[in-house]
Amino acid sequence: MSTNTMRRAATGVIGLAVAGTLTLTGCKNGNEEVAPAQSSAPAAQPSQGGQDSAQPGTPASPSTGGGQAPAGAAGQAKPGQTFKIGETAQIPFSYGSTKGGTLALTVTAVEQGQPADLDSLKLGDKVKGMIPYYVRYTVKNIGTVDLSYASVGHIKGILPDGSEAQGVSVIGKFEKCKDETLPKGFTNGQTQTSCAIALAPSAQTKVVGAEYWGDPYNNLSDGKGLFWK
Repeated sequence: MSTNTMRRAATGVIGLAVAGTLTLTGCKNGNEEVAPAQSSAPAAQPSQGGQDSAQPGTPASPSTGGGQAPAGAAGQAKPGQTFKIGETAQIPFSYGSTKGGTLALTVTAVEQGQPADLDSLKLGDKVKGMIPYYVRYTVKNIGTVDLSYASVGHIKGILPDGSEAQGVSVIGKFEKCKDETLPKGFTNGQTQTSCAIALAPSAQTKVVGAEYWGDPYNNLSDGKGLFWK
């Protein structure tokens, strides 16, 4: 395991390991056995502070300010590249035995939720004082590989100091922030919306952006993913 992968695995832990993941987990009715210490319920993540929403945008050129890296060959986003919310990154994508895909990934909004949103997750004191944010994003298949049933995750909320917000893994569905696998027939031109949950540690600290750190970005020693702010 690379040092960056270990860093990622350690991020967002609230003292709970469930179903092989080191992230706070809520589960829906009928899945109580997954997390013995908690009742079943759906889960949610925090959104960008100070920005209730960002309108979806068409694919756009990434921001080049602040020394951000230019796009890679054939428009592929480079590690550490920063985009505005609503802008699109072209990324290589593989899932399980499905290799060689290409996605257009767009973080469309980071929305602040309410503490009461977390009540149904039955996570108790583990989320006391935290504020949920919902990182909403779209994925479009712009390659030639059928990505049916693939899962596009590895989306984290980012706090003002650049650190990663605590995430919530959902067993079941959470209506406020649906995170679903790609449907059957997800071929070139198909698009799906999804959502990731991020938790701000308090009302005074907001989630101000998002990061994608899926393969190949998660294998880099410097830990540079793709960012939206």
